[in-house]
Amino acid sequence: MSGITTHVLDTSRGRPAAGIAVRLERGGAELAHGRTDADGRLRDLLPADAPLQPGIYRLVFDTGPYFRDAGVEAFYPSVSIDFEIRDGGQHYHVPLLLSPFGYSTYRGS
Repeated sequence: MSGITTHVLDTSRGRPAAGIAVRLERGGAELAHGRTDADGRLRDLLPADAPLQPGIYRLVFDTGPYFRDAGVEAFYPSVSIDFEIRDGGQHYHVPLLLSPFGYSTYRGS
């Protein structure tokens, strides 16, 4: 499993948000990208053995197409989450709870 994972749940529909494009960035450079699976998870963003360096990282979720494809008007075309890694030996899980007009996040396990 990647050292950084995510899970997107569409709280307005009560189900996982599948097919959302996600980018991982550090210092303005893209490190990796992928799409959420049918369960709304992205487990393989980075190779399992890829070391994580301390620093500020950003996950960018391309939410506009997800809602557009569902025929739902939404306010946020994308969601960016900045977080800090202090210990590269830990696993970092960053879930996103999403709705057309709001979102929240937390450090998961």
